[in-house]
Amino acid sequence: MKTFVFDIGETLVRDDRYWGSWADWLGTPRHTLSALVGAVTARGLDNSEALRLVKPGIDISAEYAAREAAGCGEYLDESDLYEDVRPALAALRRLGMRVVVAGNQTVRAGELLRALELPADLVTTSQEWGCAKPSEEFFAKVLKASGASANDTVYVGDHPANDTFPAAKAGLRTAHIRRGPWGRLWGGDSTVHAAADWVVQSLEDLVEVVAKERN
Repeated sequence: MKTFVFDIGETLVRDDRYWGSWADWLGTPRHTLSALVGAVTARGLDNSEALRLVKPGIDISAEYAAREAAGCGEYLDESDLYEDVRPALAALRRLGMRVVVAGNQTVRAGELLRALELPADLVTTSQEWGCAKPSEEFFAKVLKASGASANDTVYVGDHPANDTFPAAKAGLRTAHIRRGPWGRLWGGDSTVHAAADWVVQSLEDLVEVVAKERN
């Protein structure tokens, strides 16, 4: 292994603030929107469909711009990171791994993440690349950013349909992390275990993965 590429939402960053701020903006209880996000995703739909259930006919791009203009837009700080992010990424780099962060997020999210100065060689997002998971184009860009062969690149994520399955199809090695709603919902699924090279509970487990691989 030479490169680890990380998904963002619910792999590195908690989604609580993101969906909570949308609920507040749309004037709906946070629990209601959270439950709807879970329901649409479990049905195989994009999680943005939850916003359309709350506000039928919503123009999400226009609403996003209105939020930004009102000072209620996207925001991330250190408190949004899972506690194991910095130590795990730093440990992987000390072991000589290239660390890349690339997930389905906006340009603004990319700016906010880079401002946190994570121990990573590259931080980028789908909107900056102009393509999103689970497309083949996205994972082709992942491989280019990796700077290593597919077999030497590990994609780490929590969502099978967006992360594990398409990354494996692209020839990358994969690690499914059992955290967040999607990671836990599918963490025990036999198809996920069959597709993933590893199923981990924490990002720090990946350090052990590297150690075992070298032995």
